[in-house]
Amino acid sequence: KQPIVLLDRLDYIPEAMQEGKNHLGGGEAENTEERKKMAKKKKEKKSKGVDRASRKRKSGNNEKPAVKTEETTLEIDNQSNLTPPSHIPVKSLMDIEMELVYTDEEDIPFEFPAPMVSSSTESSGCDSGEAAAPSTSRGSSWTRVNERLQWILQEGSTCYQQNNYAGAVEKFSGALELCSKGIATAAFRSCSEDISSIASFIETKLVICYLKLRKPDDAVNHAHRSIILNPAYFRNHLRQAAVFRCLERYSEAARSTMIADYMYWLTGGTEQHTSKLIKQYWQAMIDEAITKEVSFSVMYTPFTADVKANKRNEIRDMFVKKHPNYSEHIYTDPHGFHTLPQAAEWPSLPPQQYLLTLGFRNKHIGKILERWSSKKLPIFSDRKSPFCPLTKEEAKRFWDNTGKKIVPVMDFIRSTKLIDNICPCSRGIEKLHYASLLGHLQRDEEKSQVINQAMAELATLPYLQEISQQDAKLLQSLMADAMDTLEGRSDEGRVWNKIQKIGLIEDYLYQVEDNYLKNKRQRIARTERMKRTRGTQQNNRPGNTNPPFTSPRDMATQQTRFTP
Repeated sequence: KQPIVLLDRLDYIPEAMQEGKNHLGGGEAENTEERKKMAKKKKEKKSKGVDRASRKRKSGNNEKPAVKTEETTLEIDNQSNLTPPSHIPVKSLMDIEMELVYTDEEDIPFEFPAPMVSSSTESSGCDSGEAAAPSTSRGSSWTRVNERLQWILQEGSTCYQQNNYAGAVEKFSGALELCSKGIATAAFRSCSEDISSIASFIETKLVICYLKLRKPDDAVNHAHRSIILNPAYFRNHLRQAAVFRCLERYSEAARSTMIADYMYWLTGGTEQHTSKLIKQYWQAMIDEAITKEVSFSVMYTPFTADVKANKRNEIRDMFVKKHPNYSEHIYTDPHGFHTLPQAAEWPSLPPQQYLLTLGFRNKHIGKILERWSSKKLPIFSDRKSPFCPLTKEEAKRFWDNTGKKIVPVMDFIRSTKLIDNICPCSRGIEKLHYASLLGHLQRDEEKSQVINQAMAELATLPYLQEISQQDAKLLQSLMADAMDTLEGRSDEGRVWNKIQKIGLIEDYLYQVEDNYLKNKRQRIARTERMKRTRGTQQNNRPGNTNPPFTSPRDMATQQTRFTP
């Protein structure tokens, strides 16, 4: 059964995107830009009188985990002064989670600040280092919450503090039920943004309760929905990362932590200690992801300018030299550039960038990844007959031979790649393609989870990068279709299925063209061979006294050649 979601908020998201200019193309983007400017001003105010270079040196000396022990190489050029940090122990990871994930928050982090918040209140909120919307006292933040709902939430928090996590789940689930019925905000202060923020607050409470109960499978959808409802709050992304870590999905945990780190800075977080802990957690997840994988190896290469073909060849040769066992196919990510935790100084915009090179033991997987990455819009299929419906047997064969091997690679690539300059929606589309395949395999529970994850990615997108009007329309369509699918409607005609079909048709046409040209060359070569064979047979036929015909040009050439 699909867990309860705040349908009013989910309905609001596509409507806001449809307006385009007011929310994504204009208002939302402007809101994000204002937050960027505000964060920069607060950073400057906070660091007034402090030498910037000394701060960077101090940050460089902070203890951070290594990227890789053996299978990963971090290539450092003369312009990068990073040092390989030490491995972070498991106990330290748990300490980070206790401080940043399992904290029992009392104030509700509203996605959009209340208009009556004064500048002095904003300043004090930013100085505290908390990166949610305004840091307010319980009295002021809870005036926007329905009294009945307040009472239930207080009971749930009491159960949580008494380590009665099952009881807390019951209370918070009841609170979420009230939200789904429209009982969320005070009667005189009701808006969709407030309702979504309150529902997100309850979802994240359920996440930490299920994690405490060691039920990450039950927590994962709540983690996704907490982000869908309030993508601006950095702890929502951290809690999603903690769920992924418990599920041993380390690449996805690394991406969630990377987004949390960026959101912390974007929304005004200035506490160096918090930023350091987030980066340590991010690095640890990358380390775990690489250690777990045995099918490919990794190398990051820093750069400061456009990378030309000869430079890519040098990178390839360097990789083969260092990782000879992973040279069946070598792939360098051509779209977008990567950021590592020890170089992620978001205020510098952009921070130090890296090229990601992957080496595979399986040539087939490397070639598939190469072919898919050449497209502007992603696909998730290698079918040769795009005009026929996909059968369950074909879906299972693709999953066994390709899908389950390439999904970890795609997740790892995104663990250090914050944005995509070619297609901003590509990460969400990848997940929706994956969900569609799970549907063909009749793995409905996993399909629902992946769709929620895709929606969380798409909801976060306007905060990560500027998007065009065309991308905003695509984003709106993807979100609307994803919601329809979650509500049980047919997958037929979904945007991501159309994208995949178009991509497969393009591949089919290119293949037909290649086959035609190949066959044409073979026919020409075969015709030439037949002509030569006939000529030889006629000349060697018994009784043929006619000398072979020699053209005047050949005779002239022979005379010139033998003239003393």
